[in-house]
Amino acid sequence: MNATQKPTPEEIFGMMQKMMGSVPASIEKAAKVDEGLLYEHLRSRQYAMPPDGTLDDETRTLIYLASALAAGSTACIQAMANKAKMQGIPAAKILETVHIVRLALATKVIGEAEPVFEALLEMPK
Repeated sequence: MNATQKPTPEEIFGMMQKMMGSVPASIEKAAKVDEGLLYEHLRSRQYAMPPDGTLDDETRTLIYLASALAAGSTACIQAMANKAKMQGIPAAKILETVHIVRLALATKVIGEAEPVFEALLEMPK
C-alpha cells in the first residue's frame, strides 16, 4: 500500500489483529455489509487518536476502556481489555480505571436523583 492508496479491509483487520489480538466480530460484519463503515471507523480513530497526539498509548487505552465501560459497549470493552493485556498495562492500573468508572456512574445516579431527593425533603417526616 502506498501513501495515496487506502488500505484494504484485510490490511485494516491485520492492523487491528496486531494492536488488539483480535478483530471485533462487529467490525468484520459491518465491513461485509457496508465497507464504508470500516473506513469511517478508521478515519474516526485517526481523528481521535492521531499519531502525533499528546497522550501515550497506555493512557489512550485506559481512557477508551473507561469510556467503553461507561457506555456499556461490550465489543469495545473486550477489545480494550485485549489491547491492555497486549500492551502489558499493569493490572492495578486497569482495576483503578474500573474503580473510577464505577465511581463516575454512581455519582451520575446521585446527580440524576436530585429531583427525588428534593421530593423527599418536602415530604413530612
